[in-house]
Amino acid sequence: MQTNTAPPRARPARTVLVLGLGAAALAGAVLLSLVAGSRPTSPVEVWQVLFGEADPYTTTVVESRVPRTLLGIVAGAALALAGTLMQGVTRNPLADPGLLGVNAGAAAAVVTATALLGPASTTATVWWSLPGALLAGLAAYTVGTRGGDGGMVRLVLAGAVVSAVLHAYVQAVTLSMPEVFDSYRYWVVGSLAGRGYDVILSVLPVIGLGVLLALLVMGPLNALALGEEAAVATGANVLWARSGGLVAGTLLAAGATAAAGPIAFVGLAVPHVVRGLVGVDFRHQVPFALLVGPTLLLLSDVLGRTLVRPMELMVGVVTAFVGAPVLLYAVRRMRASS
Repeated sequence: MQTNTAPPRARPARTVLVLGLGAAALAGAVLLSLVAGSRPTSPVEVWQVLFGEADPYTTTVVESRVPRTLLGIVAGAALALAGTLMQGVTRNPLADPGLLGVNAGAAAAVVTATALLGPASTTATVWWSLPGALLAGLAAYTVGTRGGDGGMVRLVLAGAVVSAVLHAYVQAVTLSMPEVFDSYRYWVVGSLAGRGYDVILSVLPVIGLGVLLALLVMGPLNALALGEEAAVATGANVLWARSGGLVAGTLLAAGATAAAGPIAFVGLAVPHVVRGLVGVDFRHQVPFALLVGPTLLLLSDVLGRTLVRPMELMVGVVTAFVGAPVLLYAVRRMRASS
């Protein structure tokens, strides 16, 4: 009696239903993000601000939440999709968007610019961290693929080396320059607060390019999931699948990190939720990741705003508490299947 060892795939009707529920959950998270805060507002008041007339105070409160909500959607989608791509390309369920040193590169750039130029606005920080993140990812990819052998293991090791070197540099600078540390410690936790539309517009082209590349490599990544030899036998371009997936993941992670700081666990936890609900087909994983990521990030931000009202917890702290149980569950599943 033969046993079917192929990974389960979600049925189309179920996938459509799950995607619809995901869209509804994201809509609910957006509404909560606009309603909740140190000064709670009602959905009616939000509607009046957006589409009618409201008192000046309520208008100011709600309008301050709009760019925060939009950034949560953009950054959450980018981190979730980056994690999905990284785990798919490396075939490692514990891979995350910082795999190629993207977070460390952004941190090193922020620290360097602050040390040389002094603390600056959030928009200036984006323009500092974005090239640092991209250069770190490029350096890890160049070192990890030089020589053409070693596969994903060599690439992951290169990313770990780049991250270790840059983290050591960041620690050296921040410990020797207290004024740099004071500025850096707020950025490194990750937050959606205090960002305006200019921050979103700054990273949107990079994230948009990453999403476009992700859409283009969905098919080749499905073939790569069968194994390199099987992918080659089906005529898939393995080099394009890996390179395109890694470049897309790096662009997405760099854009999100530059805008909101290094927010942990979203890119690591969401792909496990996505695969559990829609299966292993990347044509289903990609759109669902674009829904689940923003939902998780916005709900985490709402929790951070309401748990210790009138103060608030940065969203990076909340996502760590929310994502840690998911990571433990993933590790237990891996141990059970091994």
